[in-house]
Amino acid sequence: MTTPPGSTSQKTTKLAIPHPYEKDCAIAGVLEQIAPDQPTQGRKIALKKLAYRLPQDSFRFDFRGNHETPGTWAFGRFTNDVLDLEVVVDYLTKEFGYVVDMVVGHSRGSVVGMLWLCKHRDGAAKDATRITRDDYEEFASVDTSVVWDQFPARVDVLTLHGLKDAVVPPYDAVIYARIYGARSPGTHTLRIVEEADHNFTGIPEEVVDTVLEWIQQQDRKELKTEVWHTGVKGKS
Repeated sequence: MTTPPGSTSQKTTKLAIPHPYEKDCAIAGVLEQIAPDQPTQGRKIALKKLAYRLPQDSFRFDFRGNHETPGTWAFGRFTNDVLDLEVVVDYLTKEFGYVVDMVVGHSRGSVVGMLWLCKHRDGAAKDATRITRDDYEEFASVDTSVVWDQFPARVDVLTLHGLKDAVVPPYDAVIYARIYGARSPGTHTLRIVEEADHNFTGIPEEVVDTVLEWIQQQDRKELKTEVWHTGVKGKS
């Protein structure tokens, strides 16, 4: 979506979304609107950590127990994060009329987005103030195999992974490429960044530029399942 002529400049609004499943908890987030004077009913929105540069409205937020969002933090409880995402989507849909067009997540957030798209829901909560052995085992045992059978066939996916990632093995990206690449008509684009670590430290532009180019290709209906820039020689 491009900014219509005559519209006001981009607007940033901080929101506190009431959490119906955890007492005294409101999910803190920031709504970025590129055309704040235009109706939001039916407008596409991206749920993401990127801001300012995407050509559409977006909302980024903290899961419960993280940064500005209060509540119970649990290392291994992915179901809490998925439920938080459900709450955010429900709020943006009912209060603004938005249609979620894209979900962008890093590391754990990408798994949460994947599980949400697979319609995985479980609202159970757990008290935790430190990482215990049980938390670690629960974290490690999350069932990501649902992506084989439950991930929507029509959703396009972009994966970025750094070869210097010491947290998640780069080969994991290959495993997911096998899964996402087997779907149709949805596509999967894999971008491997040689110098990137887990957080793409010092090279955030690699993430932003790649996402923007991917969106442009999607708008032009040019996406196909491939390794990013196949056949393009790198810098010498």
